[in-house]
Amino acid sequence: MRGSMLGLAVIAMTGTIATAASAQTSTKPTGPAFSQRFFNTPLENDASRDVQMQMQLHLPNRPGNGFHSHNGDQWEVVLDGEITFIAKGQPPRVLKAGEFVYIPRGTVHRNENRSNAPARTIELMIKDKDKPQTVAAPAG
Repeated sequence: MRGSMLGLAVIAMTGTIATAASAQTSTKPTGPAFSQRFFNTPLENDASRDVQMQMQLHLPNRPGNGFHSHNGDQWEVVLDGEITFIAKGQPPRVLKAGEFVYIPRGTVHRNENRSNAPARTIELMIKDKDKPQTVAAPAG
C-alpha cells in the first residue's frame, strides 16, 4: 500500500513537471512549480500557533518567489538539487541536497532555482494562528 502511494506521488509529480515545463515556454511563472502541504495543526501547549509542513518543487530557469517574510519561524531543507536562498541585505547562499536554512520570524527573504535541474525542498514552519503565512515585502 505504502509503495503504491509513493508511486502515485511520483507519477503526479512527473506530470506536474511536464505540465509546468511546457507552460514555461509561453510565460515565466514565479515561485515553486508545485507545493504539497502535508499538515497544518495547532502547536501542542500553545493554541496561538500552528505547525505546518510542506514540500515544494522548484524548476530551473524560473524566477523564484518575490521577497517576503513569515509570521513565524521556518526551516527549509533541500531534498534534491539546489536552491539559492537570499535574505535581504545578505549575499545569496546556495543550498544543496541535505543542507538547510533556519529563517527567523520576520526575515525578508526569497529563493530560486538557478541550476539546470529541478530541486525539491521540504519546509517546517511554526507560525501565528489566524495570520497569513506569507507577508509580501514592500517594494524597494
